[in-house]
Amino acid sequence: MAVRLFPLRSVPDDEADDIRELLTDNNVEFYETSAGNWGISMPAIWLRDDDQLPRAKALIADYQAKRAVQQREIYEQLKREGKHRTFWVLLQEEPLKVIAYIGIVLAILYFSTKPFLSLGQ
Repeated sequence: MAVRLFPLRSVPDDEADDIRELLTDNNVEFYETSAGNWGISMPAIWLRDDDQLPRAKALIADYQAKRAVQQREIYEQLKREGKHRTFWVLLQEEPLKVIAYIGIVLAILYFSTKPFLSLGQ
């Protein structure tokens, strides 16, 4: 019976590629489902044989631990060099986009809370 091993929703392409390569290199049989035409299905990597699940999970856990350390090092290096993206950097690079997003958020908040604020009147 097939078992879902690794969900791919919101996973960076490089990480998904690394997971595919890791499973292929270790002879773990898998297949992949996409999000479909409308993006509502479950994109994931599935195992064909659930007997391989413990081994595959261990491989992925080891990979993710190494990736977490690597990504933290990259972030810390960018931070030391002053190249990491902050709100203020984004505001300087694209002020109209940031102001538009803030306006949209404020409009949503206003229209979401207005009915509750007018209940007492």
